[in-house]
Amino acid sequence: MDFYSFYMGKNFDVYQYLGAHREGNGWIFRVFAPNAARVTLLGDFTKGYEYEMNRVGDGNFFEVWTADASVGDRYFHRIYSRSGGYTDHCDIYGFGMELRPEWRSVLRDLSEYRFDDDKWMNGRTDFKNRPLNIYEMHLGSWCKKEDSSWFSYTEIADKLIKYLKKTGYNCVEFLPLSEHPCDESWGYQNTGFFAPTARYGTASELMVLIDKLHQNDIAAVMDFVPVHFAVDNYGIGRYDGTALYEYPNNDVGVSEWGSCNFMHSRGEVRSFLQSCAYYWLKEFHFDGIRMDAISRIIYWQGDERRGVNGNGVDFIRTMNRGLKERLPSCMLFAEDSTNFPNVTKPVDQGGLGYDYKWDMGFMNDTLNYFRTAPEYRSDNYHKLTFSMMYYYNENYLLPFSHDENVHGKATILQKMNGEYEEKFPQGRALYLYMYIHPGKKLNFMCGEIGQLREWDESREQDWDILKYPKHDSFHHFMTELNKLYLSHPAFFEHDYDNNGFCWLDCNNTENCIYVIERQGGGETLAAVFNFSNVTKDYSVGKYQDRTAKILLNTDWNRFGGDTSDDAVSDISMLSKHF
Repeated sequence: MDFYSFYMGKNFDVYQYLGAHREGNGWIFRVFAPNAARVTLLGDFTKGYEYEMNRVGDGNFFEVWTADASVGDRYFHRIYSRSGGYTDHCDIYGFGMELRPEWRSVLRDLSEYRFDDDKWMNGRTDFKNRPLNIYEMHLGSWCKKEDSSWFSYTEIADKLIKYLKKTGYNCVEFLPLSEHPCDESWGYQNTGFFAPTARYGTASELMVLIDKLHQNDIAAVMDFVPVHFAVDNYGIGRYDGTALYEYPNNDVGVSEWGSCNFMHSRGEVRSFLQSCAYYWLKEFHFDGIRMDAISRIIYWQGDERRGVNGNGVDFIRTMNRGLKERLPSCMLFAEDSTNFPNVTKPVDQGGLGYDYKWDMGFMNDTLNYFRTAPEYRSDNYHKLTFSMMYYYNENYLLPFSHDENVHGKATILQKMNGEYEEKFPQGRALYLYMYIHPGKKLNFMCGEIGQLREWDESREQDWDILKYPKHDSFHHFMTELNKLYLSHPAFFEHDYDNNGFCWLDCNNTENCIYVIERQGGGETLAAVFNFSNVTKDYSVGKYQDRTAKILLNTDWNRFGGDTSDDAVSDISMLSKHF
């Protein structure tokens, strides 16, 4: 390993040196613990003895080789501090861990599996000029076995692929699959940053899942948490008896979630995190990573009033530039709700180097609009037009994510104004507005079936509601809308230039009518919306003398509406409110 690049925060493959790896007819174990007095190795293969680890390199690293270990063996490091005493730690560079509440690392060999997705990987792009319809999911609660246990990575693969293809999603985004001790954290409080969670199997089994997705033309993205880590004492915190990865001062060292903040000014921390990001993309063939809560890196504790954290911004730029240099076709997503400029501009042009930024403004304004009773929407008319005032500043993705389906916020459909029966036509209109709006799409699991119960990570989704006509017809609507989006280039070809979008009507305040036109691939699409509670006739001037094919009407009978599926309609006439 290049020690200089490690300390300078320039390294992207530290995991190939640190951790546990096959070497000859045995295994080599290595640890970075510069302030430790000594480090020992214990595991199934040590029979209760401590294998002394020797200082190597510049003296800040420890290693030991043994022929006694085998794949599947559990192990951990005992790190003795200079002030006396010791703490037992998992291997923070390890490729496997035990299932909670156990915590020891597990020996895994990443070379055991060989991918068969060359065709996908060789033709992969960043989807800028292609449709990107993301199904965000928590793998453990999407569906469960009859005994309520989890499906493994391999067991769920065929079931998931069949569903995604049937319903029209070409990308799946998994909430973090790195090891975490608490189910309720959903994977956002990590202890094993390089270890696929044992809840669903081994590293090789996760590779099978990603490989199968690719063989079925489905992209895979994983959430990645570069801001903070879990406080469990066997993890990263005070790893060598000192604040090695975190801030020594709790005023900036403790996050709003009670976890420890990474100290991004340290080269060793940068090399750890960017190597971790590269690891998931390179070794598992993930097509992208969505970086969680990056505003907490850009600004001190995410507070713009505290100012920009220059070291944090420099870390993001270095990491993103390095990832794109090594894997140009990978996708980098930023969850960022701030106004920090040029998030999706390349680093060499002064940006942060992300491919996409979540449009939290679109999400908040749109959902607030649909919470409002129709008779009051004229006062909030421009909540739906405001997004296009800033849209071309970044490459935006439109998210209705897991965060909008928990903690008393209600699910997306439940947020719609009115009683049960009234929510479905509004939900259909909401999603059509989302899909005709420029930007890639992300929806959390089971929004497509109109689930009304908030997400609970301990329960599978309410698939049984599809026996009710309202939900079944809503599911058919979402499937048809998804497939229209994937097959019509006007929806996506000019997402990030102003040649593909225009308002045909965005000032009909009193009537709450909007008309959007999209162009691309030699076709023109227009969507006409009436978000009032009054049925009215309306003509689209541009189309008065033209005949257009109706691709979708949110009020068709098959979607649960009142308009016959066989009715002849002219796009210039709107006679039904939503």
